[in-house]
Amino acid sequence: MENSKRMNRYLRNRIYLSTEEQEKLRNFSIVIAGSGIGSNIAECALRTGFEKICVIDGDFIEETNLNRQNYTEDQIGSPKASALYERLISINRNAEISFINQFISSGNMPATGSYQAGINALDYSNDAPHLFDMACFNSGIPVLHPYNVGWGGLVTVISDKGPLLRSIEKAGDFTELDAVAYAASYHRYWGKPQVWLEEIINEYRSEDFALPPPQLAIGSWYAAAMCTHLLVKIATGKYYKTFPEFYLSTLFQDENLL
Repeated sequence: MENSKRMNRYLRNRIYLSTEEQEKLRNFSIVIAGSGIGSNIAECALRTGFEKICVIDGDFIEETNLNRQNYTEDQIGSPKASALYERLISINRNAEISFINQFISSGNMPATGSYQAGINALDYSNDAPHLFDMACFNSGIPVLHPYNVGWGGLVTVISDKGPLLRSIEKAGDFTELDAVAYAASYHRYWGKPQVWLEEIINEYRSEDFALPPPQLAIGSWYAAAMCTHLLVKIATGKYYKTFPEFYLSTLFQDENLL
């Protein structure tokens, strides 16, 4: 009966995913560090068939999250990780969903070796993203880095062979902006400048106040879809690019063809 219900749940995945591939997804375990953009990724992955997901975050839901993250007004003030758990388990009560309502630090690191892939969706307000990368690297599992670039999504995968994202760090603190700027410069170097993205970067850098990066719901769901597709590739043994290469998806890419 359980197998019949599962087959019915994923009936519309057919052709895109074989029965054997769907089973690989079901048994593939993911740890998501950070449940901001991670909240969108978690739902997209769960609906695609990944049924073993752990979410880690010590943050609380704020009104400013609601323009792009997978939460509601009724949840403002609630812990993100447990709220996301409730959302995911309401979608698939038979899935193996777990959560940890704590921030990641050097003294509080999940046993990443228990998982087969990581999602690094942590804010660069401290060293936690680099610590999580190193933990995944030492555990021999790939870790995906998603970025909301407003009108698109940017994702890179750190493989268990490296290099780590920190290899492009310059003097000073490393931030999400550095990763996005690296991608923009990479496109310009290869003769495919993303002018729209360069303009956003420059305008953000010129802001007078220390505001967080501008982000849209569009970018969150772009990145969520890209991460989920990459997780499918990883789980089923398909080819995927790794850092220092990356994936950038946006409708603005069409403008380069004009």
